Formats: sequence, C-alpha cells, structure tokens
Amino acid sequence: MNRLARWAVAAGIVGSLAACAVGPRVVPEPQPEVPAPEAAMGPAAKQHSKSRWVPVAWSALPGWGQDGLHEAWNALLQGCERPAPGFEAVCAEARPLAFADAARQQAWMQERLQPYRVLEADGREPDGLLTGYYEPIMDATREPTATHRVPLYGVPAGLPATASGQRWYTRQQIDTLPEAQAALRGRAIAWLADPIDALILQIQGTGRVNLTEPDGRVRQVRLAFAAHNGHTYQSVGRWLLDQGAIREASWESIKAWARQNPERLNEMLWSNPRTVFFKEDPLSPLDARFGPRGAQGVPLTPGRSIAVDPQSIPYGTPVWLATQGPALVANRLVLAQDTGGAILGAVRADLFTGWGGWNDEAYRQAATLKQPLRLWVLWPR
Repeated sequence: MNRLARWAVAAGIVGSLAACAVGPRVVPEPQPEVPAPEAAMGPAAKQHSKSRWVPVAWSALPGWGQDGLHEAWNALLQGCERPAPGFEAVCAEARPLAFADAARQQAWMQERLQPYRVLEADGREPDGLLTGYYEPIMDATREPTATHRVPLYGVPAGLPATASGQRWYTRQQIDTLPEAQAALRGRAIAWLADPIDALILQIQGTGRVNLTEPDGRVRQVRLAFAAHNGHTYQSVGRWLLDQGAIREASWESIKAWARQNPERLNEMLWSNPRTVFFKEDPLSPLDARFGPRGAQGVPLTPGRSIAVDPQSIPYGTPVWLATQGPALVANRLVLAQDTGGAILGAVRADLFTGWGGWNDEAYRQAATLKQPLRLWVLWPR
C-alpha cells in the first residue's frame, strides 16, 4: 500500500481526521521525559531531518518486559525481507529466534539494540499523535449494474509520474470533462454501489472486494494502490465541519449527511481533488492472512505495523510505542513499515488495525483512534 495516497480514517477525516548529544552531565538531574543514557560515555544522539533520537536506558520504555514480543516477531521478520540499512546482521540473528521464549527474545533485543527517544528535530518534546487505518472489505461488481455505478479505475494512459510534480485531472474534472472520461474509458476494474465507499477505499489506499464476475462467480481480490492524480488530499470531513454541516467527523456522520443532502454529494466529493488509481492483486489463502504491502514493500501485520514519516523514522525500524486513550491503552513493539500523506512529523504514527467491514473491530478501532503518542526507536548498537 503506498500510503502517500491515503490517510488514517480517524485523523484523515478531521485533518486530512531529539536534546543534546550524550556526554558528561552538567545539569543537576535529567528531565523525566528524556531519561539519561545508561552510561556517561554511551551512544550519541542521532539527528534526522525531522527528528532527533536521544539514547535512553531500557528501563525508560513504559511497559518494557510486559509485551508479548512473539506477537510482533512476525512483523519483525516481514520487515527483514527488506531490511533497513544496518539491520542485515540483526535480521540474520532474529530469524532463528522466532520460536524462542519471551525471555530469550527480550534479552537478545536488549543486547543487540539501543533504544532512542524520538523528539522533534530541534530537541523539543513533541506532541505525538496516533491514529489508525485498516483494509476495508466491500462488495463490488466487475461490470456496472443498476445498483453498482461508481467506478474504481486502473492507471490511465499518459498519467504523469508523481515524482514529476505534474498534476492530472482533478476529481471534479474526471467526473465532468469528456477528455478526462475518454482517458479512463475501459480502465474501470470494479464498480461499487456507494460513492463514499469508493472514497474510503481511495483514502485507505487499498482494500479487499468481494467481486461478482459477469458469470455470477464471486471471489475476493485485493485492490492495491497504483498511482494518484498528483493533487493534494483534502478532507471531506474537514469541509463538512467547517460549514457546520456535521458535529463530529466520522464516516457514519458523513454518510448520514450525504443521504440527507444528495443534491450536494458531488460538491462534497469534489472538495477533495485527489483521486487514487488501483491495480488488482490476487488474494491467495496465505495472502489473506496478512495485510497489504506497505511502503516498505512487505505485508502489514495487524496491531504491529505502523505508518510513519520516513524522514523521521526509516522503514523497517523496530519501534516501541506508548499510548493511552479511550480507544487503546498500549505499550508495545511495532515496526515502521508504511507511510501516508497525513503522516508527517517526528512522533506521528498510523497503526494498522487489520481488515473488515463496517461492523468489524478493525474498522471501529481505526475510526476512533486519535490520541497522544510517544515513540522510541530500537537501533542496532
């Protein structure tokens, strides 16, 4: 899933809804938010373009030793398919430990990795934010029908590469201009019944569809992100909130408003100029056990994969996550394996919650997750 094309349900709806180098201590005592390193001559802080990493003791990680590390080991090994620079040797050692007991895994991590608190690039304490995203499951048809009239398109011919900075037609132009429609003729790969469901799928960047073929066969396939039209994402939830049309930015509220105001549906949809194009991926029984591939290029693991700003935390990095809020209380090991257009900043993460429909836990958690966050990267010594 290339997450440049989607934001988290919770955060995207509403809004889309790093200290001195280690050395001899010269202050009376360390600040509690940034624990001192275990030794005065320990590792130095690391500077990145959007974050600063300050080394800390393992005891500074909230809940360290209480997480079921074996639950995250699969995500760790998935990331080792494409290891971050410097992790090659670590990955080689991690593979044989997949079936080790928790004590052995914990001891190995403490011996092999150094924890760093993630701060703003200038060393300030960040206001971290955790949101969630998921892989929706929807019903679709291969051909348009009386009920399924909303197309999901493959990549049109002549679409400029995103890196070029060129923009293609906006969402409104795609719906209204004959030349845009001509470029997309024959490119529809599935049809949905609800335009808001299509928007959700585009925002998430990937999804599973129960696809009804012309002969009546139904099979589940994955529609994965392939490209977008180069325009900046704008939140339809934010658009509605700014107009006082809804009181809370949730998909249920947005759908309810759309049912009550069908004459303004396009106006709302067109407020977001970005459109995402998909490719169809087969979904084998093994593939179905994992999430889509994130920006790192490896399958995502529910509850253990996060999307990050890669200018703050490189893909493939093990991360200790601490959050406490109404949707989730957790201190756990996760892996930085994805990114997204709304995932920007030093301490900003999107937790992959899994896959499902409107009534499933993966959706409910992703839709409600919007709470404070602290992060520690675990980097090879």
